[in-house]
Amino acid sequence: MFTSQKMPLNLWNNGAVVKRAMEKWVLITGASRGIGKETALYLAKNGYNIVLHCNKNIQMAEEVSKEIQNFGVKSRVLQFDIKNREACRKILESDIEKYGIYSGVILNAGIARDNVFPAMEDSEWDDVIDTNLSGFYNVLKPIIMPMISNKIKGRIIAMTSVSGLSGNRGQVNYSASKAGIIGAVKSLSLELAKRAITVNAIAPGVIETDMIQNLPLDEVKKMIPMKRVGKPEEVASLVNYLMSEDASYITGQVISVNGGLYL
Repeated sequence: MFTSQKMPLNLWNNGAVVKRAMEKWVLITGASRGIGKETALYLAKNGYNIVLHCNKNIQMAEEVSKEIQNFGVKSRVLQFDIKNREACRKILESDIEKYGIYSGVILNAGIARDNVFPAMEDSEWDDVIDTNLSGFYNVLKPIIMPMISNKIKGRIIAMTSVSGLSGNRGQVNYSASKAGIIGAVKSLSLELAKRAITVNAIAPGVIETDMIQNLPLDEVKKMIPMKRVGKPEEVASLVNYLMSEDASYITGQVISVNGGLYL
């Protein structure tokens, strides 16, 4: 249960905070590179102010922030580990109090620690579940109640994966975390629908990012009906649509961007 003892009242129902929220600030986790970075740039081009989250790559995030500001919108960087619940709460509450409520949250941060299950280390399981799945809870928990209380017609978009839909060898931990996100998205969308807050998931396939640099791409492409890997901007364009007013009746959905690939 969310209580005012943890959240200052001015975050719940404050006219100044609501006014600032109208500027369309969007928080994007894991935004220093890859899909997160491309999504940040894509949304910035379309008039959104961007809060970039990073864990370790603060310099890279700051460079993305400068790129964003070249489009005539605002940007700032938050640094914290989404596994750390207390850090998430303190930093996000402080940011909302100072700058206003986000109109959208893109949950993009995640990790993979691939290994066949019999050889999987405890840490490989724990790190992936704690980051990918618990991170969903840790980031959203401080944000949802202020969004509801101030009647923000918000957008929440979580990145899952084709592995979360179909499973994949060597990714029991990763697939479990991404499948868990799908369940969380579907359930949360039911809770927030009457508040006009949409909650959707995007399931990318093989996308041209650092995460695929060690894959045998020639072999992988043979598995993809389109015979190519996807581009980060092809995911970002879907995020942009789901953030728009045109997508206000779409919620609880999992939309794949995978070139026809099903593992």
